[in-house]
Amino acid sequence: MNIEKTTNEVIEWVRDIFKKNNKNIVIGISGGKDSTVTAKICVEAVGKDRVLGVIIPNGIMNDMDTAGDICRYLDIKPYIVNIAMSYLTILEQIQKQDVNLTEQTKINLAPRLRMSVLYAVAQSSNALVVNTSNFSERYIGYSTLYGDGVGDFAPLFNLTVWEVIQIGRCLGIPEEFLLKPPSDGLTGKTDEENLGFSYDVLDKYLLTGKIENMEAKKRIEELHQKNSFKMKLTENILQYMID
Repeated sequence: MNIEKTTNEVIEWVRDIFKKNNKNIVIGISGGKDSTVTAKICVEAVGKDRVLGVIIPNGIMNDMDTAGDICRYLDIKPYIVNIAMSYLTILEQIQKQDVNLTEQTKINLAPRLRMSVLYAVAQSSNALVVNTSNFSERYIGYSTLYGDGVGDFAPLFNLTVWEVIQIGRCLGIPEEFLLKPPSDGLTGKTDEENLGFSYDVLDKYLLTGKIENMEAKKRIEELHQKNSFKMKLTENILQYMID
């Protein structure tokens, strides 16, 4: 992979979308590398004044300071929308219906509310919502359907985590924003603690087909099969929107 060539191609692709739609861009800034690299690509493509960074804590957000630092680094105005009150009210209202809420339901509600916020900001700002998911996450279904798994276009759609980091370096993004251990922002755990294997292992497997840990391979393929419906639906949604 020619990182510089790919970086320039992704920037031009976003610029072309902007030219066709003449809209601004709304992006959720989580403090992780995916949203940081995506935001930097968008700034390079359309300029900082057309990119709206939205920070959406659910009460206390561990990466709040980092998200703010990223907005300052990109020189984009941060919009902060706390969903805690809405989140708790919805859970309370559902529980009143004698619905036995599962922990996964509680976890997934937050990213779905965040996506609603992003679309509310976008609709009021003549903007498109950018999806920040990468290929590594998509392959194993590590996203919330109708939450962080959707959007209007996705610059990292076919790029692994390793490739995203290389593009970030090509764009000059500080290492502190690229090498911070990824977390889901929901359970307090890192991605790798949730998954049971590292992105290095996953990316090597996706890029070369090689993997030494057979248990990790089994886990990767189980996740891929279990969540394949997410990948197909996400591809259909984003491809439709991109076209």
